[in-house]
Amino acid sequence: MRIFLVRHGESLGNLNEQAYGQFGDHNVPLTLWGHRQALAAGRAIALHLEGVPRAGFQKLRIWYSPFLRTRQSKDALLEALPAESVGNISEDYLLREQDFGLFTEIYDRAEQRQKFPDEFDKWARLRSNSGKFYARPPDGESRADVAQRVRLFLQSLMHDAGNGNDNIIIVGHGVTNRAFEMNFLQHPVEWFERSDNPGNSDVTLIEGTHAHGYTSTLLHQAADRSAAEANTLREAYGAAVTMAPKR
Repeated sequence: MRIFLVRHGESLGNLNEQAYGQFGDHNVPLTLWGHRQALAAGRAIALHLEGVPRAGFQKLRIWYSPFLRTRQSKDALLEALPAESVGNISEDYLLREQDFGLFTEIYDRAEQRQKFPDEFDKWARLRSNSGKFYARPPDGESRADVAQRVRLFLQSLMHDAGNGNDNIIIVGHGVTNRAFEMNFLQHPVEWFERSDNPGNSDVTLIEGTHAHGYTSTLLHQAADRSAAEANTLREAYGAAVTMAPKR
């Protein structure tokens, strides 16, 4: 089995957190750079599959989060992948981004505390007493909640798996992809706490068999902007919107 975990490409929200308030978290688009990153991720997967024996090859089964930036990233992957290697393509809401409740679209801690002082203090106590993995933002999800729903998705995925030669792409978000890797490889909570979210359009490959075990490797690391490119391709992909760079 091969599972390619792909985080969405750079979005307007990655450049400027105000985009989450402008569009709503679910509707934040990729940047032009993010679309280019996702194309490169698709080419990296295609190149890897060239070395896979054709005998018994199973077409790619693609799953993706319903958020706009992941849907756009999925479409970019499909542009880069050979059409004959792609099978079923499905959206699953269990792969959506973590829900931050009252703090959704407010990523600045000082602003969170100013707008919701009591809730912020309670969340701070929970993080201190229970740990970041278990602490829920007010009316939102903890990372443990995300891991739990991703486990439900994993159960459905494995139920539909065939003879162990499956090739799967999952296009998700930083926390959800990390939660999937944690669940699939049965990592402890400590692993999640020590690990970082993958970069935009990074590709993690989980590969192996049930009998012999699985390994996880970083198959593709997306290119960062160079100094010369810092102010280029910042416009929204597929929309006439430009966010000002952070100052």
